[in-house]
Amino acid sequence: MAAVYQEIAARAEARHLRVLGGFHPGAGDGAPKGCETLLLLGPAEPGFWPIFRASSEFRDGAAHPLDRWSKRVLGALAEGLEGRAVFPSDGPPYAPFIAWAKATGRVRNSPVGILVHDEAGLMVSFRGALALPRRIELPAAPPCPCESCVTKPCLDACPVAALAAGRAYDVPRCKGFLDTGPGRDCMGRGCAVRRACPVSRNWGRQEAQSAFHMRSFHPRWAKN
Repeated sequence: MAAVYQEIAARAEARHLRVLGGFHPGAGDGAPKGCETLLLLGPAEPGFWPIFRASSEFRDGAAHPLDRWSKRVLGALAEGLEGRAVFPSDGPPYAPFIAWAKATGRVRNSPVGILVHDEAGLMVSFRGALALPRRIELPAAPPCPCESCVTKPCLDACPVAALAAGRAYDVPRCKGFLDTGPGRDCMGRGCAVRRACPVSRNWGRQEAQSAFHMRSFHPRWAKN
């Protein structure tokens, strides 16, 4: 059965997506009816950004290009596996992607509260989920990378402490900073906290890709 997981992972990689974890849903997990295995997929790094930039969705100038790319590519992958694709943008009601991510065992809460992944670090993101109608064997989840991180640079990386240990993410404070001159560093290169994570640095996400996500998070800045 492990070979089945490897085959699915290889099919995903061929479409520039990576399986970032999976689990076997139970009652109350919010998975689609009939789902026996649920896999979470994100961009395959390094190298995802040039592939997406060359896509018709990026080049046509229409709204929500990454969501549309995800639906086309992941939708085709799901169809080929007789499964169903689920997307964070579908809703309301929205699928519980944060709960699903934690259920994989590969995603935890970081010291500053936001999600951290064993390979992607604080740069983890999900393009969608693959709901399969059969139970497949899944690899064991590795330890949380924060457990072996001695310096924990994420704790001091936010210039205005909008992300800090022991308290909720202060979104208004974060966006207020992004409207300032110093905030353009985060807007252009990505969140300083996410960049500070040693695991994130090895993930290979290009700064232009982070800037794209920051403009989606704070579109007001994009109009300036």
